[in-house]
Amino acid sequence: MRPKPPRLGRPAGLALIATLTAATLTGCSKTEITTPAGITPQKMTDALFAVMSADRAVYTKQVVNRLQNEEKVLKASEHWKDEKALPLPAQMFRMGSETVAEKNAGFSYALLSLWPVNKQNIPKTDVEKLGLQYVADVKGASNYYASEVLGGKKFFTAVYPDIAVSRACTSCHNDHKDSPRTDFALNEVMGGVVIRIPTEN
Repeated sequence: MRPKPPRLGRPAGLALIATLTAATLTGCSKTEITTPAGITPQKMTDALFAVMSADRAVYTKQVVNRLQNEEKVLKASEHWKDEKALPLPAQMFRMGSETVAEKNAGFSYALLSLWPVNKQNIPKTDVEKLGLQYVADVKGASNYYASEVLGGKKFFTAVYPDIAVSRACTSCHNDHKDSPRTDFALNEVMGGVVIRIPTEN
């Protein structure tokens, strides 16, 4: 008798998507989870981004913006541990990305920008630079998709617009001493989410 599977919350749900990604890209046995026939790398990255952006928007609006800007009971800070504050939405996103990387989930993702507060978040590859410029130029109206070869391996890379969904986003960047831009407006593209999955050569 097979054990009853656990109920999945959001983090576990993302882990399930990661499993599906790995299964799709590497092939799987009859006993493993499979995805519908014909799923493409673009459909997979689109699905991953839908989960990531929804979770991030909820955290930004319902936690950070509500507690910091509306109710003014708790602030968000890049030094959240020392100050007993909320992590910034970008920090939450980065922690999730690092956790996925540790699990070797079959894909990677990062929040990058042409105007990063943290210089670690600058684009490094040509595809990242072109993708971030594209989503900024079209004001987030469409995504950017490309193939690239890194370290001798071929990847499908997608860049999605990172849009300021609340005042918490714009004030964080506009007021930060290290920000190269201080004029971000609500609903403006501030950067991009880069999702990369390996493909067969």
